[in-house]
Order: sequence, then structure tokens, then C-alpha cells
Amino acid sequence: MNNNPLKIAIKGSTQEHLPVEDVIDGVAILKDGSCAMVMQLSSVNFDLLSAREQSALVFAYGGILNSLTFPIQIVIQSNAKDVSSYLDKLKLAEEKEHNPMLKKRIISYRSFIEETVRKNDVLSKSFYIVVPFSLLELGVETVKKSLVPSMGISKKQKKLPYSKEYILEKAKASLEPKKEHIMRLFSRLGLEIRSLNSRELVQLLYKKYNEESFAQQKVQSMDYSAPVVTTRKKQQEQGGKNGRQ
Repeated sequence: MNNNPLKIAIKGSTQEHLPVEDVIDGVAILKDGSCAMVMQLSSVNFDLLSAREQSALVFAYGGILNSLTFPIQIVIQSNAKDVSSYLDKLKLAEEKEHNPMLKKRIISYRSFIEETVRKNDVLSKSFYIVVPFSLLELGVETVKKSLVPSMGISKKQKKLPYSKEYILEKAKASLEPKKEHIMRLFSRLGLEIRSLNSRELVQLLYKKYNEESFAQQKVQSMDYSAPVVTTRKKQQEQGGKNGRQ
């Protein structure tokens, strides 16, 4: 029997410590049986509005929050913006331009963008509204099961209190009316709002838990049917296999 710890396969995975059990029909099912639906919201350039428009917007936003009878979570995500493709387009436009005056202005504008990117980080912000479905909505017995773990069962082996199908059915019945209500409220502000589908939600979770690797990958080439998190060991093994091929 080989007891060398260096040759023992790593059975643990970061996936086991994440709260997400699965994503089905745009609903994230958590490991304790609760769920969540995520909606993406457009933004408004507040500084460009007049003082009257700003006051009206703040008042309307306060009215939305006061009208809610259920909890929501507002998430703001900032990401570094890659403007290299935009600079390439400017370079191409510069090469195709024959008017000396326009060509000079394109060069000046491209230099300005390059200098701005060098001195400051260009960030893009994404806004999300998370609507939760709690254990209480599954029933008191479910809460008791989650608070009192069974004897002899470890935390990692703990299963969902009910089947995914049953939980998803209950969650949708609760979340769909809430989603429609929120969409109506924010549409009155002139904002675009929509719920994320399963692929987009998995992409958002993958990006959250794999920030370093996500930045090096193209979205089109990613396999979102794979687990949300891949361990570093597996990534290295895959890289080694690709190198040997």
C-alpha cells in the first residue's frame, strides 16, 4: 500500500465549499434548499441629469424600495475594460483615411485614449438585482432539517431537503410574481431590466469564482456545462494533456 501523500489524489474540490448546488431555468439552487433569481439592470448617467431630474429619479427610486414587500439584494460589479480592440479599430480607420485633417484628428484622439488608459483604469459597471427564495417558504419542517443535521452525516455529505424538481417548482411559483413586479417598477424609471438565463447566470458565477482564469479566456470558448469551479490541479492536468498532443 502506497502511503506517499504526494501520490495520493486530491479528492476535495473548491466546488464542495460553494453554496450553489445547481442552476436550472435561470434559478440558482443553493445547497441548503434556498434559491435565487438574478436580474440585470441598465444604468443612468446621474451626473448628466439636471437637478430636477436627479431629484425626481431619487424620489422614484425611494418609492420603489418602500413599495417592496420582500427582500432583494442589489449587486454592483466593477470590471476592468479591455479597450485594445477599440484602439485597433481607430488604427485601422487611421490607415484608411485619406483626408489629412481627419487623419490627424484620429491620431490625436487615439493618442488621447492610449494616454488615458495608461494613467487610469477603465472600468465597466454591471448592476444586478437578486431576488431570494428562502427556506421558510419551503415550510417549517425544512428549516428544522437544515438546523438539526442528521447524526453521522458530515457537512459535505448533506443533501438537499427535497428533490431539485420540487424545490424548483416551489421557487418558481414564488419568484416569478416577484420578478414581474420588480420589472414593472424599474421600467417606470426608463431602465431596461431582464432576468438572466441559465447560461448567463452560470457565466456570472464562473466569473465570480474564477476571476483570474476568466480574464484569460474568451467567453465563446468556455464550457458552461462544466462545473462552476475547476480546481487548479485539474487545470494543470488539462494543460499538460494539451501540451502532449
